[in-house]
Amino acid sequence: MSARRERVIVRRDVEVACVPDGTPAELPAGTLVQITQALGASFTLLVEGQLMRLAGADADAIGKPVPVVPVLAQAKDAEGVRTQVWQTLKTCYDPEIPVDIVELGLVYVCEVLPLEGSDDFRVSIEMTLTAPGCGMGDLLVEEIHEKLLALPRVAQVDLEFVFDPPWDRSRMSEGALLSLGL
Repeated sequence: MSARRERVIVRRDVEVACVPDGTPAELPAGTLVQITQALGASFTLLVEGQLMRLAGADADAIGKPVPVVPVLAQAKDAEGVRTQVWQTLKTCYDPEIPVDIVELGLVYVCEVLPLEGSDDFRVSIEMTLTAPGCGMGDLLVEEIHEKLLALPRVAQVDLEFVFDPPWDRSRMSEGALLSLGL
């Protein structure tokens, strides 16, 4: 069974990133596209056989509202910040697969560490990509940094890509496998 894809016409010229290599491209106004995924803070579009990622801030270009980022209350302690970090990571999606990066098993390590001389925290993440040559890595890093730095008490985010051990389907959660019919 395939997911329903909504067809829309691009309302204004807009910058997108080609999936999976991340190459920037421009979609001119009047282009017919199909929305294949509208999860997290971005949209995945199918344009003449090519997948493209549209930033949520440009949602008006396809007649959609900008995705709203939930406002979280300030956490009382490191454990509360850790919970918020994990909740936020679950709003970051692979542009090709309609599953968040946590459920895909892409996040290997996520530490919330106190910043010396401050009540704030540093988040240190080790994660991987579904394929080492995936060009979407920079876009994911940008999204993760933006979302985590918007959290109360998170003042620094360090993210490192690691490819050992390599990612494979065995790292996916049971829920992710079920949602993909695997």
